[in-house]
Amino acid sequence: MTVGAVVLQGQAPPPQAPPQTAPAQTAPAQTVSPDGTPRVTLTVGRSKILTTEFDITRVAITNPAVADVTVIDSRELLLDGKGPGTISLIIWGDGNVRSQYDVVVDPGVSGLQRQIQTLFPGEDITAIETPEAVVLSGRASNNDVMLRVGELAAAIVPKAKIINLLQIPGGNGSQQVLLQVRIAEVNRRAMTELGVSIFTGTTGSNGVVGRATTGQFPSTTQTGVGGNAQTVLSDLLNIFLFSTSLDIGVVIKALEQKGMLQSLAEPNLVAYNNQEASFLAGGELPVPMVQGNSGQVTIEYKEFGVRLWFKPTIAGDMIRLKVKPEVSSLDFANGVSIAGFRVPALITRKAETDVELRDGQSFAIAGLLNNIAQDTNAGVPFLSSLPIIGYLFKSKATSQERTELMVLVTPHLVRPLNPDEVPALPTIPEKFLPLCPKPPCDAVPVKKGSGG
Repeated sequence: MTVGAVVLQGQAPPPQAPPQTAPAQTAPAQTVSPDGTPRVTLTVGRSKILTTEFDITRVAITNPAVADVTVIDSRELLLDGKGPGTISLIIWGDGNVRSQYDVVVDPGVSGLQRQIQTLFPGEDITAIETPEAVVLSGRASNNDVMLRVGELAAAIVPKAKIINLLQIPGGNGSQQVLLQVRIAEVNRRAMTELGVSIFTGTTGSNGVVGRATTGQFPSTTQTGVGGNAQTVLSDLLNIFLFSTSLDIGVVIKALEQKGMLQSLAEPNLVAYNNQEASFLAGGELPVPMVQGNSGQVTIEYKEFGVRLWFKPTIAGDMIRLKVKPEVSSLDFANGVSIAGFRVPALITRKAETDVELRDGQSFAIAGLLNNIAQDTNAGVPFLSSLPIIGYLFKSKATSQERTELMVLVTPHLVRPLNPDEVPALPTIPEKFLPLCPKPPCDAVPVKKGSGG
């Protein structure tokens, strides 16, 4: 439909006006708004020409971000569509002549919509783009198409939030995911220590006072002088031999230790479709931070413990999960000192994976192993190399530690319960007061042999 010419009563169109060209080339499509105002329809990124039958003296447009107007002739305007929306265009001419239009700018077919139509022909899918989000609506033929369209939208518009409202056949309508997680950690330790220390008493043996040790394990010490001298044993949990006649003693370090530690966490989280959820069972470590050259110390807190982060994507009866489990603990052996504060290090084990499961199926993240083995040997030079008796001048310590972490994840599609579906709460099976034995409590016993 061509743009209606604006003609004022009592004025004829100027005879010198240029002839109007074909409507399809010179005038944009025009309809009428509900209030009777002429409506001009544009598309984002396209331009159209609007002609009038009077000389233009001034124009005004309400929002240049939606559409812009340029006067190219005394009776022609160029409209440029910039963004989706509806604005007002007012045109003034000589002698208080005025015309008003509603300019409607449609978004048109976006690049994302064209890609969806090209890659997924025959699918009833509509993509609506806004500056903040992309809304996907319609129906997809299967789970794979629904997920692929969401990935395509995230790749083409990476900074926008993707709102996936696509429906698929057989969907149960649930938009919430319950994630049941079991995190188990097993720590096994074994240690073996063997060593010998030889010493004499405070008076010595045959006039000789001495001691032989590798220094690897605690041994004996001599305290005092002369008659007040005495031998102090540093570790009484080992084998101790002493000859009073020879005034010679032996301390044997023979120790074997084994231990196992198991920890288990079972967090349950509920997250909405395409929304993140996280869990932390642990604490916060205060870390002093020195500010520049001023030397001022501030405290920042770093979290540690058992952490879980996940983001579900529901596609019918399929659930696609992005899971990040993490287990961290304090390590005082490798800590550092800052401004007089002892700050422990953190031992962290974490994993990140994507998996696709059905409702109730489980998957396990295993193999997070940590093996530490350490051997330490010490000996007295030359004496430890002697055959047979050289073992008296040697010591050895062996330690081994193995830690294994396993994460078991099970997702469930959930929905709220109706009032008639709420299960009954558990009750105490027995009453507070015991029941009366038979006969009933209100019965009066009758004595045998009593007369009437």
